[in-house]
Amino acid sequence: MENIRTQGINLPKLGLGTFRMQGDACRAAVESALDLGYRHLDTAEMYANEEAIGAALAASKVARADLHVTTKVWNENLAPDAIRRALDASLKKLRLDHVDLYLVHWPALNMNLPDIFETLMKLKEEGRTRAIGVANFNIALLKTVVDEIKAPIACNQVEYHVMLDQTKLRQFLSAKSIPLVAYCPLAQGRVASDEALAAIGRKHNASAAQVALKWLLDQDGVAAIPKASRAESQQANLDALKVQLDDADRAVIAALPKDKRCVNPGFAPAWD
Repeated sequence: MENIRTQGINLPKLGLGTFRMQGDACRAAVESALDLGYRHLDTAEMYANEEAIGAALAASKVARADLHVTTKVWNENLAPDAIRRALDASLKKLRLDHVDLYLVHWPALNMNLPDIFETLMKLKEEGRTRAIGVANFNIALLKTVVDEIKAPIACNQVEYHVMLDQTKLRQFLSAKSIPLVAYCPLAQGRVASDEALAAIGRKHNASAAQVALKWLLDQDGVAAIPKASRAESQQANLDALKVQLDDADRAVIAALPKDKRCVNPGFAPAWD
């Protein structure tokens, strides 16, 4: 699978999202994904499933060096000491001595960005995480982090799919050589019932969801982390990599409405 090289790590373009997966079902889903060849796992302290993922990792025969594991600190834990405690707890639950990528999960009102990123950079220096990044940051916040603080951001994880325009954000990230990791890449299932995508799928012997996913993965500097608990869905997402979209397909996708946001971006003003 193709990787994106960013801040010293290799980020597989297709990963497994685990939001709302819990307990034994989560463990089984991660074990299935690893067996199928997934090497990029995405979790967060807020998902309350790091223990289940840790159990799956402990049972796996996949070498740690071949895995990419992302977790995130919740926005209530952004004081320096709280960040450290949160990462300690995440590592213990994941049964790992380091993660590959540690993200600020959501912006918070009145957060102290210099303190946050000083702490994250120290954790990186200590080897507790190989890289650091953000999620759900808009351009204004990114400018502070990247241009003023000069933090070595390895990605910005945001909602992105065929029904949501992220052109301005993508252009900013691309200019800074920062990958975009797309969550909700299938618009929480909405793409499956879109007739335009289904028609493209019939042309390529693929599903509407596979078309939507491949559209994302074809873009430079974009990775995607669809949630998939069943092995059949996980395999279908892997098979999306084989779809070959053409210019006519991309024109149809470009004409789709691009204002369907699935996740409220919170307080962030002037969201771009």
